[in-house]
Amino acid sequence: MQTPEDGQSLINPIGYRNNSCGYCHAKSGSFSYYAAAISLQPKFYEDLLDRGWRRSGTLLYKPDQRASCCPQYTIRLDSESFHATKDQRQAINRFSKYIVGADYTKEAARLYPRSREEAKKRDAEFDLLERVHECEKKNLRSPPEPSHALTVTLEPDNFTEEKYAVFENYQRIVHKEPPQRISKFGFKNFLCSSPLPRSKTSMNGREQNLGSYHQCYRIDGRLVAVGVLDLLPQCVSAVYFMYHESVHQHNFGKLGALREIALAKESGAKWWYAGFYIHSCKKMRYKADYTPQYLLDPESYDWNILNDVMKKKLDAKKYVSLSHGASDSTFIEESEVKVTEDNGDGEDSDDDSPVPFPDMPIFSRGMPGVLTKSSLLTEVDLDHIKLNVYGQEAETCDLAKWEIEDMDNPHSLKGTIAELAAAVGPELAAEMVVAFK
Repeated sequence: MQTPEDGQSLINPIGYRNNSCGYCHAKSGSFSYYAAAISLQPKFYEDLLDRGWRRSGTLLYKPDQRASCCPQYTIRLDSESFHATKDQRQAINRFSKYIVGADYTKEAARLYPRSREEAKKRDAEFDLLERVHECEKKNLRSPPEPSHALTVTLEPDNFTEEKYAVFENYQRIVHKEPPQRISKFGFKNFLCSSPLPRSKTSMNGREQNLGSYHQCYRIDGRLVAVGVLDLLPQCVSAVYFMYHESVHQHNFGKLGALREIALAKESGAKWWYAGFYIHSCKKMRYKADYTPQYLLDPESYDWNILNDVMKKKLDAKKYVSLSHGASDSTFIEESEVKVTEDNGDGEDSDDDSPVPFPDMPIFSRGMPGVLTKSSLLTEVDLDHIKLNVYGQEAETCDLAKWEIEDMDNPHSLKGTIAELAAAVGPELAAEMVVAFK
């Protein structure tokens, strides 16, 4: 069997499924194509992100925005052009004041006074990289001693009891999950089982970490927050962020986002991917507060600025693709758009309804961004898709019944591989290894 160090991306196709919606809690309103990742190279996964994919642990999924009740759009921010809002600046400044304390601020000003030019520049400019780091213990001059000691470290995404304690508290307090639905097993699968290997490389003369990490925030030695991150060649991809209820008053959601934007900027990665933007769910609109943000067009895979014009389109229509006007049947007038308030107390059913037309392959469903059958046949060499079958390397043409199997049957081996190729696109289809074990 190949390992992540072999430099290959091994994927096991699952298929098209529907699930209860985590935002409006419709029983079977969320449709996606799924695959399981055995190993993923950072650049390969970054290219998947740019085609509307996302991961949850080792599970990969590509939402069907046209069919789903709450369309999910990939969103990213240009860290080099980011300017913090007044509210975001205040969150950092207030937290810094809490960490260092009034006595430290007064005494440090006496012992280490800023020059007139330095003070004037600080008042006139907000340097994000300077501000997110300035109250860390290692960056504070001593004496005097601050009120609290803040440390922020980038650590492997391994399971520890202290991380699980933060997760358990966050799920129970913030997401209102009942204790019986929170487990160490679930935490490990969700946030400690990445298929991305960790490594180091050089970007523009700077050392760059690649792979999956936990960014850990500790105050006075106690873990209070964790940002789960995928560090990729051109982006910092936010997987999850969690914090303990004891620091809720410090706006750790904002602090974590600003810290991750700063990490993208200082690592030379440029982009911060904040996951999916769900305009129909008010709770998820906060991602638009960090600008400039861009939405991935589901069909052309172009990036469009998320401005007031785009927001009005999303207000008026369930599904929006600027590159191609959808048919009237896929549009919903503004008065019919369902905007949901997720209060965290909805009950999702585990008994999802069957997928409509289960024998229809995804390349015939009109799923945005997926190759049609004709494009699949002309743009992808289906006969030479790389395979790894129980540890043995092969190609699809080596399979005994490959030529006679029907690719229009999503339950056949040929149909299963054809669906995956249609979902990842021509370039990644040629690079991936379809794994069966």
